[in-house]
Amino acid sequence: MPSRPAATPSEPGRDPVAAARRVAGLAASRADAQDRDDGFPAEDVADLAWGGLLAAPVPAGEGGAGLGDAPGAADLAEVLRLVGSGSLALGRVYEGHVNALQLVARFADPEARRALFAEARAGHLFGVWNTEPSPGGLVLGADGRLTGAKTFASGAGHVTRALVTARRPGETAPRMLVVALEPGARADLSAWRAQGMRASATGTVDLTGLAPLRLVGGPDDYHRQPHFSGGAWRFAAVQLGGIEAVFEAWRGHLARTGRGDDPHQLARLGEGAIALEGARLFVARAAGLVADGALPAERIVAFVDLTRLAVERAGLEVLGLAQRSVGLQGFLRGHPLERLSRDLATYLRQPAPDRALTGAAATILAAEGPVAALFRAPR
Repeated sequence: MPSRPAATPSEPGRDPVAAARRVAGLAASRADAQDRDDGFPAEDVADLAWGGLLAAPVPAGEGGAGLGDAPGAADLAEVLRLVGSGSLALGRVYEGHVNALQLVARFADPEARRALFAEARAGHLFGVWNTEPSPGGLVLGADGRLTGAKTFASGAGHVTRALVTARRPGETAPRMLVVALEPGARADLSAWRAQGMRASATGTVDLTGLAPLRLVGGPDDYHRQPHFSGGAWRFAAVQLGGIEAVFEAWRGHLARTGRGDDPHQLARLGEGAIALEGARLFVARAAGLVADGALPAERIVAFVDLTRLAVERAGLEVLGLAQRSVGLQGFLRGHPLERLSRDLATYLRQPAPDRALTGAAATILAAEGPVAALFRAPR
């Protein structure tokens, strides 16, 4: 729970984008201190609650701001970008919170919606945990209790309402459910010794013995397209914020050191700006296509897959250019570029990039009509 009471996002004048800008500025000032194996942006999460951003993804008719609902997808993209620019660890955690509330809005029954949205408005931090250790998986027994664990769970020990997938005995399709967790309980972060994103509190959470707080949707709703793969645009928006932060650290270094007059430095900076703006356009378009839902599911998924790869490519390009421009100083602790580079390089590693690329290409190849019309809604 946040250390301060959460503000109500429906208060007059509440602006999620302005709130995200304030949170990002504070998060950036704290991020270096949080960069440790047991770090977590707890103060920043409290600021999210205080600014109404934990409640903002709740639909407007149910006490929230409807952040992310059409036509508000552009605002959600901007909020995720801003939060990611302040702290990628915070952006990762907030994107999971948004994902959980969107799944509740899409699949939960009215009673579960009311209960879980009330939890978000009260300041609970949600997360979505799907990955499981091998062998085995999370099982919901006949007694209504869980057996098993989730791994690579960001916000472990801090998320107090986790949306997880679990199977009933004899079933192959997973179901979604929400469990209530106490801060600091059941989390093991000992294996999270990553180069970057150290403050994301990513670890294993043992859920054995817990009973679900609420069930959400039916069997395999979690994997329903286009929202399962199409939701990747959200983490791409957070990554975009991280790319911007690297670019600004690089640009600031050139200005401080007086090296901006060098034509080679200017050429590199120009190439980085092209990559950055290309990623920005992809994210904005993907957010709109998912929110509109006017295209066939396979085309929405294809475009989002292209988006996540375009953003990855832009991030790697900007990282390489920035590190070449700044040189060894950018690898020294205390330089603004050092932690930002580690966090971005780590967060860019998302699952199955090759499958995303070839799947998108297969959809494009099989589609009828000119390529210019593939990702435009019919008129």
